[in-house]
Amino acid sequence: MNRPLHSHSDTLSHNGLLEDLYRVRDLTVRLCDPLRAEDCVVQSAPETSPAKWHLAHTTWFFENFVLIPYLPKYRPFHPRFGFLFNSYYESVGEFHPRLQRGLLSRPSLDEIKAYRVHVDQHMGKLLAAPSTSDAAEIRARTTLGIHHEQQHQELLLTDIKHLFACNPLRPAYREALSPDASTIPPLDWLRLPAGMYALGHGEDGFAFDNEMPRHRRYLDEFSLASRPVTNAEFIEFIAADGYRQPTLWLSDGWRKVNEARWSAPLYWEQQDGEWWQMTLAGYRRVQSCEPVCHVSYFEADAFARWAGKRLPTEFEWEAAAATQTPEGNFLESGRLHPQPARDGAGHFFGDVWEWTQSAYSPYPGYRPTAGALGEYNGKFMVNQLVLRGGSCVTPATHIRASYRNFFYPQDRWQFMGIRLAA
Repeated sequence: MNRPLHSHSDTLSHNGLLEDLYRVRDLTVRLCDPLRAEDCVVQSAPETSPAKWHLAHTTWFFENFVLIPYLPKYRPFHPRFGFLFNSYYESVGEFHPRLQRGLLSRPSLDEIKAYRVHVDQHMGKLLAAPSTSDAAEIRARTTLGIHHEQQHQELLLTDIKHLFACNPLRPAYREALSPDASTIPPLDWLRLPAGMYALGHGEDGFAFDNEMPRHRRYLDEFSLASRPVTNAEFIEFIAADGYRQPTLWLSDGWRKVNEARWSAPLYWEQQDGEWWQMTLAGYRRVQSCEPVCHVSYFEADAFARWAGKRLPTEFEWEAAAATQTPEGNFLESGRLHPQPARDGAGHFFGDVWEWTQSAYSPYPGYRPTAGALGEYNGKFMVNQLVLRGGSCVTPATHIRASYRNFFYPQDRWQFMGIRLAA
């Protein structure tokens, strides 16, 4: 596609915003290159979405929140796409039921790609225009849209993994890459003193509204494990009948274990006395040195109790991670699978999202964004728990120490792991 690139200081796109937009938008399409059209339609679970829907919804976001309000005479690509690809913004209007996204055989994948081209071209036109009184708001919404799309890049890959795991053919999304290491570094403990800690986003750069405001919180002395829990360590929990000991489990967790007949992390199966798992590179043996992945909060909490430890609070996690560089195994590595921890302390970022025991709730003084965009985070602050650190399918430019992810305690299909606290 021929796209005009502008970075003049008198345009809306100064500071490379348009280049960032196109880079992220192009990556989303490239993530779908290994897929066939049939792969892009199917919805494998209520919490997942088809790849085609991710491609369209991220496009709808820019069309609805940037182009329609700020580009004069802009005409939407299709009059019904607003209904089909709105996710949950009640104040914007009605939307297609989430559970029926996999029934949308039309519009076709080609039409969705044409929709993306249409919106990208008009975003280029808007951002290349001279600055106006709305310039700051346009840039803020475009930046939010870029980070929103990065969230969906991760969701797209986790949803494809779930879909392929449902297929008896065990299809591979990509070829396997050899791990960086084959040994498990010793487990050390990082001890932080009691005191007041400044938490939340308080620096330059983008952050979601749920990361603010910056505030202070007193923490007692605590210790965090230097690395996530490994597959080998979790196999010990399984071998000790951890899934059959009710005293290890929260009440809701024990109910879920029995209703769903959980006996191992999601995607694990036992064959001839060995554990195997589904990965984005297909079906393969569980590697003992890798971080355990695809466990619910209930499983993480039960393991911690079995190990004589606990899960960290999100505030402890952030206080420890704030001193670390946000580097690790992210989407850009191309591995798309958790890697063994490296020697040395830290390893707070990448590989697996780490459950915390903290409820997803507002910080003191939190105020959601005004208008429809206020539905982005605030209305979900109930009955969910916070995860920190990013995963092997999180874009590296999307993560920071203050980032708060959140899911329901029974969820497992994301790349979710465990870090112990004491």
